[in-house]
Amino acid sequence: MMFYDYSLATERVTELHRAADHARVASRMAAARRWSRLASWAERQARRAGDLG
Repeated sequence: MMFYDYSLATERVTELHRAADHARVASRMAAARRWSRLASWAERQARRAGDLG
């Protein structure tokens, strides 16, 4: 019985690690999209400023 409990516990830890890895990847992708949108906006602003100047 103890081996079965240990097996379940290690499986659960593995699942939690995998879920945490997925959450980190999702967070990094969201941050990358935000930075990309910000960079695009800054580029458009710079072009408009160049056109006006």
